[in-house]
Amino acid sequence: MPQNQLRKVFISYYHNDDDEWKRRFAQKAENVIIDKSVDTGDIDDANLNIGEIRRRIRDDYIATATVTIVLIGPRTWQRKHVDWEIASSISHTDKNSRCGLLGILLPNHPNYGGGELKLALVPPRLADNCGGDNPYAMIYNWPKRRAPERLREWIDFAFLRSKGPYPDNSSMHFARNRTSDYAKGWIGKGQQRTLSKRASGVWE
Repeated sequence: MPQNQLRKVFISYYHNDDDEWKRRFAQKAENVIIDKSVDTGDIDDANLNIGEIRRRIRDDYIATATVTIVLIGPRTWQRKHVDWEIASSISHTDKNSRCGLLGILLPNHPNYGGGELKLALVPPRLADNCGGDNPYAMIYNWPKRRAPERLREWIDFAFLRSKGPYPDNSSMHFARNRTSDYAKGWIGKGQQRTLSKRASGVWE
């Protein structure tokens, strides 16, 4: 992608906890992306079923995006809207192609900057698509330096991956927010899996 071309990106995050981190991210990425995110209060889900909410997210917000970035704080994995946004992003429909997918660990995440990432502390649907020899998605640490260059590299790579391996979108959708101890993580397939910082291309 030419250096002056902006990629349309959907940003998924926990709106209450990580609004400030999302604002900082938008500042770092202002010369790299066009932000297609849902703002707080844009979708009133009180009287809508999951399918309709996913359709609105996909058709009204993610429709023109080519990559989805998940900003991962300590409680992000518990949020139903994050799960639905990831699911909508990696679904291929008659109207929209699937998006590339990547995660960025925020500095408030317990595994940020460490040698190992416990996948039970990231959104399960994102975890389903990480690791192995040919993952659909990658997870990176919040960039402290050269942020625009790094973000452009990560976003372009995620876009290319969207044309390669098929994403895993088989997990049951969240019916509600999870309320268990966020520090223990989610329980399910692959709950004990970790990603090593030394794994090629996974962490930087």
